[in-house]
Amino acid sequence: MSVNMRMNDGSSGLLRVCAWSAVVLMLTACAPRIETSGNLPDPERLAEISDGGFGREEVLEVLGSPSSVAALEGEVWYYISKRTETLAFFEPEVSDQQVVIIRFDEKGMVSKVETLGLEQARAIEPAERETPTAGNELTLFDQLIGNLGRFNK
Repeated sequence: MSVNMRMNDGSSGLLRVCAWSAVVLMLTACAPRIETSGNLPDPERLAEISDGGFGREEVLEVLGSPSSVAALEGEVWYYISKRTETLAFFEPEVSDQQVVIIRFDEKGMVSKVETLGLEQARAIEPAERETPTAGNELTLFDQLIGNLGRFNK
């Protein structure tokens, strides 16, 4: 009888370990995945630049390359960063977003530094229309037979 009791005690201990392992696995599976993208300058280094007296070259040395440069007026640099959290199978949710805007004057010196957060972000809806393209639309037959005879010497 004592042998049967020992086997029951051993199998119940194994069941407890398996049950606790399953609980731990389920809890860790629900932890959010955090992803950070972009280039967020160090706040201390950014404070140095906002004091003024810096040119483009010095900004590059201190902060690194900007995420984007204004297309029409090359006097504005953008440093953009975003942090998203994804919980299980749900859509990613933006938890933090910052845009640092550095404006330069005509002499290439820093004239203004702005920081925009998630509060100032705006949702942009892409246009649904399609841009027409010039040219021919090829049918399946044109695509299959179109190259015959082109590559003869």
